Amino acid sequence: MDIRPNHTIYINNINDKVKKEELRRALYALFSQFGQIVDIVAMKTVKMRGQAFVVFKELTAATNALRQLQGFPFYNKPMRIQYAKTDSEVISKMKGTFGDKEKKKEKKKKAQEAAAAAANATKKPAAAPGTTAQTPAVQVPDNPPNHILFLNNLPEETNEMMLSMLFNQFPGFKEVRLVPGKHDIAFVEFESDTQGGVAKDALQGFRITATCAMKITYAKK
Repeated sequence: MDIRPNHTIYINNINDKVKKEELRRALYALFSQFGQIVDIVAMKTVKMRGQAFVVFKELTAATNALRQLQGFPFYNKPMRIQYAKTDSEVISKMKGTFGDKEKKKEKKKKAQEAAAAAANATKKPAAAPGTTAQTPAVQVPDNPPNHILFLNNLPEETNEMMLSMLFNQFPGFKEVRLVPGKHDIAFVEFESDTQGGVAKDALQGFRITATCAMKITYAKK
C-alpha cells in the first residue's frame, strides 16, 4: 500500500468550486515555502476534478510538504496528500488530457513558476533600482515591534485565503485583514510581538507571483 517517496506529490479532496488559475496560484503560494517547484498540474476535467499534482525539484521538499500539510484546511476542505505512484504519472496525465494549446500555455507558466521558485529559494528578493535587498521598503521605514504586521507590494490577485495559508503555519497567528479598494496592502495579526516577528523574518520577500516580492514591516502602534 505504501508508495515509494518521489519528487511528485498527489493531492485530492480539493474544493472543486475553486477556479483552475486561482487553484494553481494558491497551491504555489502554499507549497513553495518547502522548496523549488518544477510544475503544478491542476485540471478541471471530470476525471481530475478535486485533484492536483505538485512536482518539487528536491525529494526532501516533497517529503516535508507531504508531512506538514497533510489534512491542511485548504478552501475549507482537508487536503489528502500522498506521493504520486511514479514521477512520470504527472507527465502521462498531462499528455493524455492536454491539447496542444494547453501544453504551450503550461510550458510558459512552468518557466515563469520555476523562475519565481528559484528566486524564492535564495530568500533574497530582487532589489529595486536604488534600494538594497535588505530594505523592506524605502517609503515605509520599519516601526517598533508590534503584534500586527503590515504587508505591501502584494499582487492584484492576492486574497484573504492565500495570505492565511502563508501565515497560519506560524504560532500565534490570529487573522488577516485586507484593505477594501487597495489590493496591494494587508494587515496580519498575531498574539504577540515576538510571534509576529518570527513570521515577518521568515516571509520577508516571499514571492506570491514571479514579479511581486512581499514587503513586511511592523504596523504603526
